[in-house]
Amino acid sequence: MIITNIEIDIINREIPDTGLDSDMGRFSGSVEQGILRIFTDEGIEGNCFIGEFRNGGGHLYDNIINVIKPLMIGRDATEREFLWSCLPLLSSRKSVSMKAWAPVDVALWDIAGKHANLPIYKLLGIQRTEIPAYATYPPRHTNVSGYLEEAKQVISQGFKAYKIHPGTMDTAEVIQMAYKIRQTVGLDIDLMLDPNCGYEFRKAYEIGKALDDNNFFWYEDPISHHNSDGISELSHKLQLPICMSDQSEHQFYYAANMIRNKTNRLIRGTASKLGITGLKKLASLCEAFGINCEIGTAGNSLLNIANLHVIYSINNCDYYEYWMPANVHQFGIYQDIEISKQGTIVASPSAGLGYEIDWEYIRSKTVRRLS
Repeated sequence: MIITNIEIDIINREIPDTGLDSDMGRFSGSVEQGILRIFTDEGIEGNCFIGEFRNGGGHLYDNIINVIKPLMIGRDATEREFLWSCLPLLSSRKSVSMKAWAPVDVALWDIAGKHANLPIYKLLGIQRTEIPAYATYPPRHTNVSGYLEEAKQVISQGFKAYKIHPGTMDTAEVIQMAYKIRQTVGLDIDLMLDPNCGYEFRKAYEIGKALDDNNFFWYEDPISHHNSDGISELSHKLQLPICMSDQSEHQFYYAANMIRNKTNRLIRGTASKLGITGLKKLASLCEAFGINCEIGTAGNSLLNIANLHVIYSINNCDYYEYWMPANVHQFGIYQDIEISKQGTIVASPSAGLGYEIDWEYIRSKTVRRLS
């Protein structure tokens, strides 16, 4: 199958107000995102959405249309590894972002699955067809009681795990929250805390001790992902695993250095930066060292679905991250990712990415096309 053309349909859509100005910003209003369309000479089209709900996709289009497209036109659509091997030069010499390459990789996998009439996870190799999900919201409370109500809401919806984004709450409040939430949800619910690399070491350590006391499942991005010495010290001082980090631009090489230096015990990755090709490589790298690769939200429906395909093909990921409210990142799909009554996500048996795009919705929101 030869690639004949690559286009991007650009849409503008409204997202709901999450209700709090936080260290992660306030998510509301309009956002511009792209629908990548890779065409082949056999009539099979591969797709992926471009850009996260937080930052949109405008900063990625130029990389795709003016750098990656000329490289791929006329090539076989199966040449995903060729494109992966080009990334170091594309990044250093042409400033190609991993977030621009990733949706291209996912769309190429979509083509491969459709051509084989198989879901992508079957091409990768099936490990399972179901994964439990944990719920998480952006920081949207400034006090303990707000997070207690959020925890109750999450558990009432059937989730068996909950990740807290505490925002800029002070040390004493976060420690109190950890104790109160554990008392509220009991010991059967897995809890995680993610300050988004926002703490200095002392605050991270004091809060980490409280998380240990309350049997938290992991402590995600407590300090800067550049501070490898601090991460290593936290890992040795605390019992719960430190989970780092999906904030690095090139997560594959970042993780390799983390593993080499024995810095932390859980590695983080996402299809929004690694596509399917790189995320599978990252999970395999982690597996060789007996480390879990916990896969984080990718910011839009099709990239999150790409996350799922990799998760179904590996055994060293415990949870799928289900970002709330779902309608900030879910759009343009007839039947998007849903949580079962058991708090799990069941694999789609359909070919390729396995979820049908609502082209009528896309056309109604399209503001321009790049080709």
